[in-house]
Amino acid sequence: MEAKASLRHARIAPRKVQIVLDLIRNKPADQALAILQHTPKAASEPLSKLLKSAVANAENNFGLSRDNLYVSECFVTPGPTMKRIRPRAQGRAFRVLKRSSHVFITVAERE
Repeated sequence: MEAKASLRHARIAPRKVQIVLDLIRNKPADQALAILQHTPKAASEPLSKLLKSAVANAENNFGLSRDNLYVSECFVTPGPTMKRIRPRAQGRAFRVLKRSSHVFITVAERE
């Protein structure tokens, strides 16, 4: 039995989120939350909220025990990219890509 949670259109680049997700993959849920709270990355705060949501889904919707939960699967995919223009010298314009992410976390119960 497993419970899922997703965060869509997060305004942070997927490669920045991937670094933090690698820290919590296959860890117990409580330990993963502690890691996220003490990691000084921009992605840590939305990921901790997402993990709490997945744990709450497991407890309320499937009746799983919080003590036996672990992060069984977590991945990020690129969301839509906003194209913006940055003025440069001599009338030129450079393109700035503002990337977004779709993040998915699955928690399951250990046997």
